[in-house]
Amino acid sequence: MNAPEKLNIPSMKDRVSPEEWQTRVDLAACYRLVADFGWSDLVFTHITARVPGAEDQFLINPYGMMFDEITASSLVKIDLQGNKLDDSPFPVNPAGFTIHSAIHSVRHDAQCVLHVHSLNGVAVSAQKKGVLPLSQQSIFILSSLAYHDYEGVALNENEKPRLVADLGEKQYLMLRNHGLLTVGRTVADAFVNMYVFEAACTIQIRAQAGGGELIPIPQQIIDGAQQQARAVTKSLGGMLAWPGLLRRLDRKDLSYRT
Repeated sequence: MNAPEKLNIPSMKDRVSPEEWQTRVDLAACYRLVADFGWSDLVFTHITARVPGAEDQFLINPYGMMFDEITASSLVKIDLQGNKLDDSPFPVNPAGFTIHSAIHSVRHDAQCVLHVHSLNGVAVSAQKKGVLPLSQQSIFILSSLAYHDYEGVALNENEKPRLVADLGEKQYLMLRNHGLLTVGRTVADAFVNMYVFEAACTIQIRAQAGGGELIPIPQQIIDGAQQQARAVTKSLGGMLAWPGLLRRLDRKDLSYRT
């Protein structure tokens, strides 16, 4: 039996700005967390973060690396045309480029875009009514949720205008028959948004599987959800939980920081 391939990725720490390096560390952490929470779908989803100070550049996963292998230095820097700006031996997921370049080009507030094919998320995305108001988690989603109809694997440039028009100014996008997408002002915000999105979908599937009559949450509660979210997170958003999530990763494996 052949020995497993060992990836030797040269460090980028001294080749980029301190701000870019911090973004790389946070994004690598996000990939590791997505793997830990079981949302990764092998290598076939993607998370991007805008390079600080460069509106037309963002970081994406090296296509072919498992999410629990990704490090700060292995992330690939590309522009909005899909050109690699780093000397990376890895390609870029073409569907990832289509989705993420479309959003980064128009949503300048979206420093991070996170897309997953989680089983519960895809299951709810296949339901005609989408996310239902069944849980506390669901009220935060429903207060800023958009939908985009399935057009096949996202390879066509002409899908981009419809994708960004459907997303609008929302934080959560359900890609019908496909999966979940969140945006955030930080990597932390995008990750915690996804945690809540996936939790709402998981609870919905389990509640439906129970077979009993479901109790919907009134619309007036949903209307106040964003104000409640700011209160419960002390206006810190994802940053309230992010330091603890990094400590969780550090206890397990520090290599994402390299």
